[in-house]
Amino acid sequence: MKKIIIAVVVVLLALGGYLVYNNFLITKNAPIINEAPVTVPNNSDAVTVENNLPTNVPSQAENIDTTKTVIGKSVDGTNIMAYHYGTGDTEILFVGGIHGGYEWNTVLLAYSMMDYVKENPSVIPKNVKVTIIPVMNPDGLMKVVGTTEKFAPADVSTDDNVLTSGRFNAHTVDLNRNFDCDWKSSGVWQNKTVSGGSEAFSEPESKAVRDYIQKHALAGVVVWYSASGGVFSSSCHDGVLSETKTLTNLYASASGYKAYSSFNFYEITGDMVNWLAKKGVPAISVLLTNHTDIEWDKNKAGIDALLMHYKK
Repeated sequence: MKKIIIAVVVVLLALGGYLVYNNFLITKNAPIINEAPVTVPNNSDAVTVENNLPTNVPSQAENIDTTKTVIGKSVDGTNIMAYHYGTGDTEILFVGGIHGGYEWNTVLLAYSMMDYVKENPSVIPKNVKVTIIPVMNPDGLMKVVGTTEKFAPADVSTDDNVLTSGRFNAHTVDLNRNFDCDWKSSGVWQNKTVSGGSEAFSEPESKAVRDYIQKHALAGVVVWYSASGGVFSSSCHDGVLSETKTLTNLYASASGYKAYSSFNFYEITGDMVNWLAKKGVPAISVLLTNHTDIEWDKNKAGIDALLMHYKK
């Protein structure tokens, strides 16, 4: 009898071991099925649900359509870059660094705007394309900060002579005296005489911007300068365009800068935004309050106001 009981126990143990092993194999080789994301109600009682989805799913910011264009080269051969955000038919152009390292804060402001629209693509209406030229005068920037790309304020030279030299390109021309509105070979900057070049658009940097603008139907242009703290309308003997007045008032009202119908503190010849007015393109000059701060909150408000102005 004992032998029979022992035999039954052995058989049962063997059968149980087989079933456990077989179940292990089935589980091991079964396909992995990802559960669908769980939709959580949008109310105060909502809870966070873990669904084990990958953490590297592209964010909305990473999905924004972003391209860049080399629009020309500086005297020293550095690429002048334009960065484009969005694909709408209404294009708005923002320009920093026309005075290179002397107005280095306008370059950092342009880079800050680039970061802003990349991280917050929804601020750009679907019908709008934003183009930013952060450094129009790369050779002038190089003199002051040692690079033609993004930099830190700590990189800026503290030598006043170096800072002043950074206003001009490598031909020692003031690029904001090289455009075709009241152009003169000798221009004025405050109480100083500066070179406007051998003729209008004699410089490769101003030619590059001219050619880009003439190939694109721009709805509006903002050029950043420093320093007097104001928004200035453009004109070239035919009065201020109606849309330019609108842009001036919108940016000034949103930012808190004072609005001006023109820049008349001293004679300006060969000015970029005034040439844009001559071409029938609405354009404003935004002058930061000083040469060191980007005044981001003020300018962000102005930028947002213009973007919403062009939303359809």
